[in-house]
Amino acid sequence: MRAFGYLAIPFILASTATAAQSEWNHAGRTEVTLSNFKFAPQSIHLQAGQPVVLHIVNTSSSRHNFAAKAFFGSATVRAADAALVSDGSVEVGGHQSVDIGLVPKAGQYPLKCTHTLHKMFGMSGVIVVS
Repeated sequence: MRAFGYLAIPFILASTATAAQSEWNHAGRTEVTLSNFKFAPQSIHLQAGQPVVLHIVNTSSSRHNFAAKAFFGSATVRAADAALVSDGSVEVGGHQSVDIGLVPKAGQYPLKCTHTLHKMFGMSGVIVVS
């Protein structure tokens, strides 16, 4: 009986991990492009309570970030991606992309790049979750 108990725990953990991954396989996907000096789209529309994968693509050669502190603070970020969000911001290197899975909460959230002068040059937007 004891040996069976040890075998059951890894099986339960594997089943839970598979179920969690399955949820994200069916999540919507929203692509946001970062370039010099804009977000496209500038107004991002998401559904409250619906899992979504933000595919953030930096098409420029310099670093940018996707900074939305209130948005990330209210959303439930996928555990595997939590380390990519630091102080409400996701850094994206030149010609790189990052995927962030999350479940957003309703609201309207400001978006900007916090790198020096980027917001002033127009790198700002809004995330609308309804």
